[in-house]
Amino acid sequence: MWCTELFVHMTYFRKREKTLQPFIMLSMIALLAALFAVSPVQVTPMSFAEAREPQAAIDRDHRIYIAYGMGDALYLSASQDEGATFQAPIKVAQAGKLALGMRRGPRIAAYDGILTITATYARLGGGRDGDLVAFRSPDRGLTWTGPVRVNDVEGSAREGLHAMAVGPSGELACSWLDLRSKGTKLYVATSKDGGASWSKNRLAYASPSGSICECCHPSLAFDGKSKLFVMFRNSVSGARDMYLATSGDGGRTFSPASKLGEGTWRLDACPMDGGALDIAPNGDVKTFWRREGTLYACSPGAPERMIAEGKQGWVAASDKGDFLAWTEGRRILASTPSERVIELSEQGNDAVLAASPDRKLILAAWAEAGIKSAVLRR
Repeated sequence: MWCTELFVHMTYFRKREKTLQPFIMLSMIALLAALFAVSPVQVTPMSFAEAREPQAAIDRDHRIYIAYGMGDALYLSASQDEGATFQAPIKVAQAGKLALGMRRGPRIAAYDGILTITATYARLGGGRDGDLVAFRSPDRGLTWTGPVRVNDVEGSAREGLHAMAVGPSGELACSWLDLRSKGTKLYVATSKDGGASWSKNRLAYASPSGSICECCHPSLAFDGKSKLFVMFRNSVSGARDMYLATSGDGGRTFSPASKLGEGTWRLDACPMDGGALDIAPNGDVKTFWRREGTLYACSPGAPERMIAEGKQGWVAASDKGDFLAWTEGRRILASTPSERVIELSEQGNDAVLAASPDRKLILAAWAEAGIKSAVLRR
């Protein structure tokens, strides 16, 4: 519909462009702005201006749940009307010093009304100690139990960078940067009861150079058949590139990790930018990540595709194509499957995307004077 309207407007104005050139420009700008606009929603009340690091999950009934941290407390905000409005924040927990910043912070999963939030809490904080712990709600976030420790070696998850994903039958997986032995390694644990208990920790990857990238968060995603994918930034012989490993048995064992993309990033430091991973409805693996100052989209075994200048990319795959979000300076930008770019915020950070299980609802959330969100597809 909007394509037809745009064509009609363009044809009309081209015929009269000599006499109406100033009006053409103003009308076209107004038309495009109206067609491409999104309406951000204030998720948190004004008293929550210091809220940070949102993460979103969407249940099968299109209820939206956003977890975030403020100070040392974990909070949840929920929407029952597909993101049009959000209910008052629910305090989930305050179990010590909460790791926040640079993608440290909570992760959330939703499955048939059962919610799980994971976060890193410490007694001292500042990376000196800390454990990855889970909180569980059986009633859509009204009441919570926990914390339950995920890492089975105390203090080994103190870096505070982790990922969580929910599978097609409600199974959960967590991956994190682990420090139980010399060098940073990637570990995984799984849960079959919504986070009430966790499996023995399993080593998913150890770099031949002694450590993976020390400060870039990993990403996890299940496909529709309980195949688990984990993406992380490696550190091999001075190169800080993105790698992907796969588990066909629900996280018990993993394939050898493979490098994503054809280029490489030689860097003697950690960029603190782990990108994001999602699985399309047809099973295609979608990754979005940064190399130097550029963001790339890539599927395993294929060349990377340059998307934009920026950092802190996130991806959500739909049945129509991929939605992407990233930060350019302080601006938060997003793109749709048609490669239309939308500015979500002039002064935001911590942007993430979430997709409903049927991939019909796509939501962006970010920190900006509290937490804000916008529906990119409904």
